Amino acid sequence: MASRFSGALQLTDLDDFITPSQECIKPVKIEKSKTKTGAKIKIGEDGYFDISSGKEQKLKKVEITLADCLACSGCITSAESVLVTKQSQEELLRVFLERKYTTKKGEIQDISLIVVSLSPQPTLSLADRYKLTTEEATNKLAGYFKKLGADLVVDMTVAEDLSLMEAQQEFLQRYREQQANAPGEHLPMLASSCPGWVCYAEKTHGNFILPYISTTKSPQQIQGSLVKTHLSPTRQLDPASVYHVTLMPCYDKKLEASREDFYSEILNCQDVDCVITAIELEQMLDNSGLSLADCTSAALDAAWGGAAGLHGRPGSGSGGWADHVFAHAAEQLFGESDAPLVYKNLRNPDFREVTLERDGAVLLRFAIANGFRNIQNLVQKLKRRASPYHYVEVMACPGGCLNGGAQVRAGAGESGRELVSRLEERYRALPPATSPAAVAVVRDWLHGAGSDKARALLHTTYRALPPADTALNLKW
Repeated sequence: MASRFSGALQLTDLDDFITPSQECIKPVKIEKSKTKTGAKIKIGEDGYFDISSGKEQKLKKVEITLADCLACSGCITSAESVLVTKQSQEELLRVFLERKYTTKKGEIQDISLIVVSLSPQPTLSLADRYKLTTEEATNKLAGYFKKLGADLVVDMTVAEDLSLMEAQQEFLQRYREQQANAPGEHLPMLASSCPGWVCYAEKTHGNFILPYISTTKSPQQIQGSLVKTHLSPTRQLDPASVYHVTLMPCYDKKLEASREDFYSEILNCQDVDCVITAIELEQMLDNSGLSLADCTSAALDAAWGGAAGLHGRPGSGSGGWADHVFAHAAEQLFGESDAPLVYKNLRNPDFREVTLERDGAVLLRFAIANGFRNIQNLVQKLKRRASPYHYVEVMACPGGCLNGGAQVRAGAGESGRELVSRLEERYRALPPATSPAAVAVVRDWLHGAGSDKARALLHTTYRALPPADTALNLKW
């Protein structure tokens, strides 16, 4: 990966802030001949013709790197570029081979244990790409990573459970504080599991929007805490000697893993050392002349007890945040144990809302807002104090995490929406998640829900950052 970014980037065919279908171009400097009447050029599809000199010049296609892509979306600063270089597939393969990595302090650290955590969305993407069942793809991925050198390949069900449970409790606290007119965090509470959205909020709307965002960590970062501060001690290992890799649906997860907030000075390590994405894994297989279908299968490891395996959740393919928080709030606040969740589309299929009503009065109003067009509309309503919502599940990508920016692309003759629709069917077919293992982890690791340790390990903070002068400043 390049360590420096393009000076400028432009997006063509722009219909949202991030979509896998966007085409990127780098602007090029055109040397024009000078005449008394000025330079005249005729732009063609593959280059330009200088009418004054009679010369034709072909333009070379420029390869856009991951670093460019991140810079274009406004998520990268020059200070962050060094961190992202540690998130490449080349670096991952080197670590597997040498079992050493360089810490943030510049020290060479020997690796005692390599743990790979699989997220559902990229696993489904790869299953679809290689025409495998979800279970087959999961086992093939476990076998592939173990052949590369991984010691454990685990699912993220417990981390997802913990993140949802903590988000539910955080919403109840905010709602009750608002009802009591007590000083506290704001409503609507905005989901925080999407790093592209969080980065946009920090760099564009700063201190205005940040109090609305849930402080609950994403499942990726809770998984990181589980691996470094729970699994490591149980195996009597130095957390810095445990190298943690996650398989994720978007490049922005690399930035999330690199945040200062998720680095421990005491342990001298990040919670997540390397993020690899579905499209990068496809490239790794292609570069080795392999198909995932040809890889040897292996079982997932049950690191936290209970049966290992991927699980789905009611609601969106991004993890069902709105559904889970809504159902819990309806029961805890209004005694509605089976509150119906019937969404209605508003402006488009990526902006939906659901309400809980009693005697004609709206008790709860939740929404799902995917894509930056909808996000900007949401932010503008908040600024006008015109938002009617109590909670909003916010995802940067249209279609949510199943359409993440680093998911495997749609094939020839197929639209992105058709692919996402298939992935949604796969997600809904996953076995439902249960939480016995998460309950045990809360008891044994966190010493109970609401403890100081739970607050420290399951929550994070945000800060306003200087706005980028790239795509972040676009208005729709």
